[in-house]
Amino acid sequence: MLQHIAIPRGPFELAADLHFPDGAGETGQLRAVVLSTPGSSVKEQIGANYASRLAARGIAALVFDPAHQGQSGGEPRDLEDPYRRGEDISYAIDALGTVPGIDPERIGVLGICAGGGYAVHTARTDHRIKAVGTVVPGNMGTSFRGFQPDGPVAALDAMAAARLEETRAGESTRVNWLPDTLADAAAAGLTDIDTTQAITFYRTERGGSEHSTNRRLARGDSLLLGYDAYHLVDQLMTQPLQVVLAGRIGNTGSYESGMQLWKLAPNPVDLMVIEGAGHYEMYDVPEYVDAAVDRLADFYSANL
Repeated sequence: MLQHIAIPRGPFELAADLHFPDGAGETGQLRAVVLSTPGSSVKEQIGANYASRLAARGIAALVFDPAHQGQSGGEPRDLEDPYRRGEDISYAIDALGTVPGIDPERIGVLGICAGGGYAVHTARTDHRIKAVGTVVPGNMGTSFRGFQPDGPVAALDAMAAARLEETRAGESTRVNWLPDTLADAAAAGLTDIDTTQAITFYRTERGGSEHSTNRRLARGDSLLLGYDAYHLVDQLMTQPLQVVLAGRIGNTGSYESGMQLWKLAPNPVDLMVIEGAGHYEMYDVPEYVDAAVDRLADFYSANL
């Protein structure tokens, strides 16, 4: 059962889908999970793949569009602010805790790719979250700092100059998350398997959505460069942790990030490596997603 809901978030609302188990009204107070999705992703994509499967296994699952993106409100559009992404999760918990049939003391979080880092960062200080699950988790700060050919400090200097020019011109610059087509990727010399699989998922009928623009407000990149999703995890994130990783190690950094998280966390419960799977294959390949959700459902059942 799918219910569309609007989550109040200050002056605007987050668009969300709540996936309920069938016969939920007969089961008493339900466990529930808030999903935090990858960068550029909207609720109909990866989040829906996991949320619907969790609901089929008896766990209510809420997936939402981040502020400034998808069908959620917020200006400017296409902003990827890692701190606001974390706040979105807390607002989602506010809303979920008031839904009839949901036990507010049995709410967990599931973060996927960049959403994994956001979920972890939020769980450190929002202890309404009772269990933390992650799938191919990424630390956006580490990733963005590693993308800069001349280093992060030079990148920040260039961003400062660019924002000054934008302010003078009264215009905002948007950049691509990914090349829009495989041809564009090839022209840019990007032929590695992870990039091609990402484009095949996000930019084709396989996983594309009209609500996902594939654009990012450039001025938000300075926030990402200064971000560390795992800061103080070893001291503050006491909740049980599940980490699910793709066994084929590519260039996304999620395997390394997941292992770092596993070592930092005070209460690691289960580590699963799905052999043969690549990062983006964990988004929608049934064999891999089903295996991950089976393990996650057991984790949430035991810890919520």
